[in-house]
Order: sequence, then structure tokens, then C-alpha cells
Amino acid sequence: MVVQVRRDGNTYEMEFSRGKTVKKMEVVGTSDSTGTTVTFWPDDEIFETCIYDFDTLHNRLQETAFLNKNLKIVLTDERESTPHVEEFCYEGGIIDFVKFLNEGKDVPEAFKEPIYIEGKSDPDAPVAKMGEVEVSLQWNSGYGENVMSFANDIYTPEGGMHETGFKAALTRVLNAYGIKNGIIKEGDKVSGEDCREGLTCVISVKLTNAQFEGQTKAKLGNSEIRTLVDSLVSDKLMQFLEENPVVARTILDKAMTANRAREAARKARDSVRRKTGLESGQMPDKLQDCNERDPSLCEIYIVEGDSAAGSAIQGRDSRFQAILAMWGKMLNVEKARVDKIYGNDKLYPVSYTHLTL
Repeated sequence: MVVQVRRDGNTYEMEFSRGKTVKKMEVVGTSDSTGTTVTFWPDDEIFETCIYDFDTLHNRLQETAFLNKNLKIVLTDERESTPHVEEFCYEGGIIDFVKFLNEGKDVPEAFKEPIYIEGKSDPDAPVAKMGEVEVSLQWNSGYGENVMSFANDIYTPEGGMHETGFKAALTRVLNAYGIKNGIIKEGDKVSGEDCREGLTCVISVKLTNAQFEGQTKAKLGNSEIRTLVDSLVSDKLMQFLEENPVVARTILDKAMTANRAREAARKARDSVRRKTGLESGQMPDKLQDCNERDPSLCEIYIVEGDSAAGSAIQGRDSRFQAILAMWGKMLNVEKARVDKIYGNDKLYPVSYTHLTL
């Protein structure tokens, strides 16, 4: 590896190989600019492969350019007769990153411009706990969730404290805004999963003393960054929602639709799995059974409502007469939402082998 540093009007050079200094630093020329050039050749006795994949380098360098606005990176592949050159520079930083991730997806008009949040820790905070936060988010009409988090430009696929702080703040702010403005009823809050349906988000934090869990640096463990991200997102996202009520309403409508769909799906699964009283070997709750065990000698009276059941029970012969009360007032399923239908404990699923419309 050869390192050249241009500063103070001179060009300094130093060379290393296999962890040792091959050539000590010396002045090799003059320069009227500043900068550092690092040139290296992979060692086939150390690395399993010395052939670099262009797409891998392309994706990583483009990602780095997104995370550092206005940073210019040029990738040149000279292995072919005609060099392949790619240049990356993004003025919008992670805002452009979010737009790039949502390319080809249906983004509603209300979300055309991503939300952007940035901030720093208190200047009086200890140096070891200093941090900077950038968050950009945009919803699309899909159902998937794509939250990408980075710490010091390192991708953290398993998330960590910065991602935890963001998710907690997002859910809390959307529920608080919805309840405050009458969009969400007090007992009908949306979950974090509902809030993030269709969300594309990039979280980038810079820390003085980043602490990762494991050698792969897949998860960030700094607890102080969770508090910083939570605080910044809570304050600035709430401010954004207050200033953009149309966007806020669109976000909450999407979250509430996701909530109703998820609850309807859960109740539908529960309804299918639930066995009826006769299948499980237990009698229905409303059945007042008789004493006779021989079915050919028994009678059953089906009545409407608890009042009719009370009168029938008093007048029956309990030796052979059973009373089954049916619920009298049925839900109007033509007008009710799907989640209300499946949530009704008086409705039970009926399986059809054939259905003709």
C-alpha cells in the first residue's frame, strides 16, 4: 500500500506491505494542492479472492455518497479496453437516497417530497456522547417496510439503538397527533407496524464513540443515541405534522387502514381456527340441557333472546326438554367494516364447498 499526502507545498510518500513499513515517509515532490491518495494491491496469500466485483463497489460507494451530501466519488474500472467510469455526488444526501429507494414505486402526491429531520446533541454534552442525526422518510402505496439505518456510514442491518429510538418516536407522535385532532379515537391507537406500512426511511447517525454488538457491526449499542434520535424525531416530526395537516391526515389514514386490515386478518384466522361447541365436545354457553341421555326421547326449543329463554326454562320439563337461546339482534354486515364483522362474537364462520353467485 502506497500513501501520498499533499500538504505544506510538498508531496509526502510512505509504503507498507503485510503490516510492515517498506519505505519510510519521504518528500517525493512539490504540490500546490492538498489531499491524500491511497493506492493498494490485494495480496493473494492473504485474501481468498483478489478479483473485485464492480457492482459491489458501485453499490457501496453510491451508498457512501448518499450518506455524505455533496461528497464526490468517482469509480473507474480499467480492466476493460474502455474504462467504465461512474460518478456519485448527491446534493440532497439521504433525501435523494430515499427517493432512489422508492424509484418505480407508487408514491402518493402528498408524499412526493420526503420528510427530512436533522439535529445534533447538546454542545455541552461529554465528547464521548456527542452525536449527529439525520432521518428522511417517505411513504409509498405499498405494504412493505424498508427502514435502513447507518452509524458512521456503516450499514446496521440488525438496527440498534438509533432505529429503536426512531420507531418509538414515530409511533408515539402519530398516535398523539391523531388523538389530538380527532382522527384516532382514544382507545383505537395504531401500532408501530401500522405506522410503518409502506414506509421507506433512512436513518444516519454520526458518533464519537460508536459501540457495535459483534464483529460484523450489524447492530448499534449506544444507548445515548436512542434518546437523541427519539427526542429529535418527536419534536420535529410533530412540528411537521402540525404545519402540514393534509400530509398528516394521509399518513394516519394509511396507518389506520393498515390497523383495520391487520385486525380483520387476525380475527379471520382466529375464527377459522375456533371450533364450534359441538366440534369440541362442549355444549354451547346458552344451552340449558335436559337430563335424558337418549336423543330419541329429547326435545330442544330454540328461542330468541335471554328473556324468552327465561320463560321457557321456567315452563319446561327438564327431564327431556332442552332450551337454546339465540342472540336476537344481528349485526348489519352489509354496512359494517370487515374488522367489525370478524370482531363480532356472535358471528361464526361457515365453510362452503361450493359457492354460486
